[in-house]
Amino acid sequence: MRWDQGSDRSNLEDRRGSPLNAGGGGGGALLGILASIVGRRFGILGVIAVMVIGTLMSGVFSGGGTSRSAGGEVAANAPVQQTAAEAQLVDFVTYVLNDSQDEWERLLPQAAGQQYRDARLVLFREGVATGCGNAPSAVGPFYCPADERVYIDLSFYDELSRRYGAPGDFAQAYVLAHEIGHHVQHVLGTDARVRQLQESRPDAQNPLSVRMELQADCYAGVWAYTVKGEGRLDPGDAEEALAAASAVGDDRLQQRGRGQVNPDSFTHGTAEQRARWFQRGFTSGDPRSCDTFAGGI
Repeated sequence: MRWDQGSDRSNLEDRRGSPLNAGGGGGGALLGILASIVGRRFGILGVIAVMVIGTLMSGVFSGGGTSRSAGGEVAANAPVQQTAAEAQLVDFVTYVLNDSQDEWERLLPQAAGQQYRDARLVLFREGVATGCGNAPSAVGPFYCPADERVYIDLSFYDELSRRYGAPGDFAQAYVLAHEIGHHVQHVLGTDARVRQLQESRPDAQNPLSVRMELQADCYAGVWAYTVKGEGRLDPGDAEEALAAASAVGDDRLQQRGRGQVNPDSFTHGTAEQRARWFQRGFTSGDPRSCDTFAGGI
């Protein structure tokens, strides 16, 4: 992907100098276990519910290195040490953040009659305090609707390449674009409606989570379509994103982790579904093509 350095960082919060639970008393590990268990069953909405509990227990889970203001904001209070490669990765994700949000600012009024508002991106290491509670890196990249922020530990990108076999800068861009897709859902009120349905229909919690995740994949594809239209894609970029979407399909993750697949426990969709919905957005460039809640998926 061809991109420009020097992007505006007004929507970037760099908390890497102040890991939440570095060497701390184990609360983050406990929260990570809970998030992992619930996430396998209920997806990101379940993880968020666990982190809300973490907020209520912030006196137990909070470690040194961060300070919370009266408004719940967390400020870094230590300098960031990074390699040259990591500094370039920060530049890259900042560009993707800004470019994707510029496009949604243009697309959302056209597609849904809704004004877009920016999310913020928080970079962290090891653990982080959020509006949804405290979370360890084990949770992976996630979006918190309570504070409208995307949270990423950049070490995840190494894991994406080495463990999941999805290398490349556009695979990395897909991950962030997917999380911005969750912010689009929040702006539109989709996540609130889904939570209400999940509360009223417990048997539908997993299927609804899958539809939410697939829609975010499709929204990521819509942004990728705009990158293609600007002539910024390199050969193989689309394949990198498709490989990343497939790599984090529930069936592949379960087969790798458990040695067997249980479709009833899916929360994000299969490898085929995730790649197909990304491809749908990438082909159409139209957010209206991303209605995963209508008909089959």
